Amino acid sequence: MTPERRERLMTTLNRRQPDLTVVLEDVQDPHNVAAVLRTCDAVGIQDIYIISTMAPRRKRWGHRSSSSAERWLTLHQFDNQAACVEALRKKYDKILTTHLSADAVSLHDIDFTGSVALVFGNEQNGVSETMRNLADGNFIIPQMGIIRSLNISVACAVSIYEAMRQKNNAGHYDQRKLPAAQYNMLLEDWGFRGEAWKEDEDWK
Repeated sequence: MTPERRERLMTTLNRRQPDLTVVLEDVQDPHNVAAVLRTCDAVGIQDIYIISTMAPRRKRWGHRSSSSAERWLTLHQFDNQAACVEALRKKYDKILTTHLSADAVSLHDIDFTGSVALVFGNEQNGVSETMRNLADGNFIIPQMGIIRSLNISVACAVSIYEAMRQKNNAGHYDQRKLPAAQYNMLLEDWGFRGEAWKEDEDWK
């Protein structure tokens, strides 16, 4: 690995945010998942949780749409909500679902300087009642039009860019936050992956 590539990897890892994650529950369109992965990489999210209760686990998620993002992310896949929430509770203080309800808070009222997991549901039915009951609350994205929902990948992008804005203002991207063990493991793994895919434009 060249010194320039190593420096690029280290710079990226230094900006990863281990206290922010996205959870996708039964999202059916692999291109939507791939688009979410690409946005997660862009804002510095490393760990993404995928719940699939309606179909078998997938090995790949729309390579072209994700622009190879999944190569640089850690995907945790589950076949039920309870197991996923159990894993989330070990790392994140709050689990919030996207759901229009009387007690839902605005996206802009969430404190993203804390530890937060955001849950997005599938294209037809949104987040399941099971998942909502296991979470700590609901949030909505403020909208001014007649249609009350956004495409899943758009909703996720809007939400985590708000998180990035808050975290950037709080200086979270100015210091390394990944635990040393995870940092070193990813640096070694990414170095290997980069060599394996060194013809990839995103890696050059």
